[in-house]
Amino acid sequence: MSDKVKTAKEFMVEIEKVFVKSEKAEIGTLLTSLTSIRYRGKSNIREYIMQMSHLFSKLKALKLDLSEDLLVHLILISLPSQFSQFEMGYNYQKKTWSLNELISHYVQEEDRLKQKKIESAHLTAVPKDKRKDKKRKNKEAVDTATQKEQHQKPTTDSCFFCKAE
Repeated sequence: MSDKVKTAKEFMVEIEKVFVKSEKAEIGTLLTSLTSIRYRGKSNIREYIMQMSHLFSKLKALKLDLSEDLLVHLILISLPSQFSQFEMGYNYQKKTWSLNELISHYVQEEDRLKQKKIESAHLTAVPKDKRKDKKRKNKEAVDTATQKEQHQKPTTDSCFFCKAE
């Protein structure tokens, strides 16, 4: 800071100069976030679309000229394969949806998929005795193989090193 600063307003102007953001860098960061974000299925789809819409509105505030159709297509691309049938239906329609229409249709589709999803659990149980028997059988098989190798006698009585009898 310089010694010329006398008022609070001048001080704020000096602080602003120090912390200037680069619009290009911010646009790059927001575009990267917008194109790389994916729906994982952990939150509801409305929140995910609103998160993408928020990034999109930040880009518009930075005077980047983007259409709402682009956002709709980015959302369609970023969704997982469970929504592929829904995306195909959208592509076959002549009418393009607004963001609000897209949200309402996707929320309905998400509810339909949740109702269709059947919860299941797989349980396997093995009695303790059977596990011990398997271990014993495996151990016996290994023991017998090594015992057979040890009890085999050489066919000829010869020196191991020089091969002389």
